Parts: sequence; C-alpha cells; structure tokens
Amino acid sequence: MGHVLVLNATFEPLNIVTVQRAIVLLLKEKAEVIEATEAQIRSQYLTLDVPLVIRLVYYVRVPRRLFLPLTRRTILARDHYTCQYCGAQPVKSRLTVDHVVPRSRGGETDWKNVVTACVPCNQRKGQRTPQEAGMRLLAPPQRPRYAALVLLGKAQAHETWRKYIYNEPKEEFIGDRTKKRIVLPNMA
Repeated sequence: MGHVLVLNATFEPLNIVTVQRAIVLLLKEKAEVIEATEAQIRSQYLTLDVPLVIRLVYYVRVPRRLFLPLTRRTILARDHYTCQYCGAQPVKSRLTVDHVVPRSRGGETDWKNVVTACVPCNQRKGQRTPQEAGMRLLAPPQRPRYAALVLLGKAQAHETWRKYIYNEPKEEFIGDRTKKRIVLPNMA
C-alpha cells in the first residue's frame, strides 16, 4: 500500500513504516499527521487521509551512537544518488563510489573520504585528488545525521520526505555575499 515517514516529536526522522502501522499509531493517539495524500481510507465509522509523514506526540530518546554501516547503498542514499562532481543522476548501475583521497595514496574508506561519482567522472579523476584533476565536489562528504537514510533504500522515497530527512543548506543573498543557512521544516 505504501510507506510513511515517522518523525520524533522534535521532527527528526526515526523510521519508515507501512501505512497500516502508521494508522495504528494515529488511532492510538501516539502520533499526528503532518502530511497526507489526497487518498483516503474509509471504514464504517471513520475516514482518514492516507498519511505520508507522521510525528510522534511524545519524544522518543534515540541513542546518538547508532551504527550506520558504510556500504555502497548508504553512500548513494547519503548523496541522493547524484554524482558529487558533475551533479548527474544516472541510473544506479552507472554510479560508483569514489575515494576523494585515493586509497593508493593512503585515503581511508570512511564517511568523510567517499562520495558518489558517475562512471565518467570517476574515470576522469582516476588516482588523483579532485584538486589535481581540476574537479570540485558539490558538497564535502560527511557522516549522515540520521539512520533513516539507510531505510530509504528499502522503500520508494516520497518527494515530500526530502525536507524532513535532508536539511539541505539554502542560499541566502546578503548584499554582495552569499550565506548558506540550514532551513528546518515548519514546526508549527
């Protein structure tokens, strides 16, 4: 039927659940609907909009040291299935994992040294650093903030979820300077 993004009371992504599980949480008044589709689920006594995003009413403490495996799938999900050099979004089979500092030069396989790259960009960069190859990264690689990224590979992500999972910097123009700031979802 579909999947629903579950947010903590603080709007942090926690999990992705089935629509059925989300409705149970709503009926038990453990969660509230933040975003819904236009479709409805009807019973004899009740009509509900099909939820896309729900938020738990009470805060759930989540250990910050969640183990997030460093795999091809999690790297691609972190980088939004986008080449971090040219911005292309080819099919998944045409994406590779590139070491910013090549392993042959002592680069390690960790979150801060691996990025998603399309095959042509990875071949162009070769065994050089991006600076040596005359290439720029779209964003510096870093450890993902939320374990929910891992779950995105299991469910077809809805575009609405993007603003809750990825707090992407928004550019703000101030005079003749550009300043980046993080825009959080509306918490009203």
